Amino acid sequence: MSDSLSYRSAFGNWEQRASVRTGPRRTIDSNEKVIYFPPELVPISSHPLVTARQDGTETRLLTRRLYQYLHFTSELEALAVMPVAQLISRGVAGIDLPANMREDAFKIVTDEAWHAQFSYDLLRQVETQSGLPAGEIGDPSFLSRLSKIGQRMDPSLRGLQDLLFCVVSETLISAILTNLPQDDRLPDGVRELVQDHALDEGKHHAYFRDFLKYFWHALSKSERRAVGPYVPELVYAFLEPDYAMFEQGLLAEGFTPEEARQIVTESYPRATVRADVAQAGKPVTRYLTELGAMDDGRTHAAFTEHKLLMG
Repeated sequence: MSDSLSYRSAFGNWEQRASVRTGPRRTIDSNEKVIYFPPELVPISSHPLVTARQDGTETRLLTRRLYQYLHFTSELEALAVMPVAQLISRGVAGIDLPANMREDAFKIVTDEAWHAQFSYDLLRQVETQSGLPAGEIGDPSFLSRLSKIGQRMDPSLRGLQDLLFCVVSETLISAILTNLPQDDRLPDGVRELVQDHALDEGKHHAYFRDFLKYFWHALSKSERRAVGPYVPELVYAFLEPDYAMFEQGLLAEGFTPEEARQIVTESYPRATVRADVAQAGKPVTRYLTELGAMDDGRTHAAFTEHKLLMG
């Protein structure tokens, strides 16, 4: 096996470090602060139509943003990551992998089930503490975005988008995982839970970075050319703001549909969104460039069109 396909496990201390093995249940203290999400990461909370109310709408939108994030996490793990990790662990992903990669995939399934569970648990705790019901949050937008991408792919390639989306979601570290654990304005239970998640995801990032190499080498040249141009769309499916979910939260606060659309549109200028996605998407762009994916003209053009490949 070539050096480019060597695998060094990051899970050697999993029994001693994984949050599912050693971490306590994270709880919300009844005497803690009541700001649940950094306002800097919730542009709609500072929109003039919101701040003009002066009735607690801003604070409630921050709480709703935490609900949305925790729900997104549960759905992402259960519907996007765990199914792929289960295929890998069972040896039925269609890729020849070392035995220790299969073994580590079992650990990822266990980790992700725990992440989904503790996210749901914390959401229910915050509901009780804040007195603000989460209500019906609905499906995260990545599900419909991913489905539409799959429908456009050649039937012979369908299913590959799920593998690639899993790689994308596991190798891109969000601003939430980076920033929330350091923000002492938030309740300790929120910060600690996100920190638990971030530490586990560091190992998952290393795993799926290596998995991408095996996956890419397993594709034929024509398959690489066919799926490469879809990767930018998968990056956006994961990283682009969930506009519909934000509008839903604004509607729950009594804004009209027109006001909700205005607030979301003005809070997320297209140029800003593209710049943020490009910045957060750099690891995937770099990994695929290292694998030679950008040597294909259509793939290179797709990354350039989506502003993910600059210069």
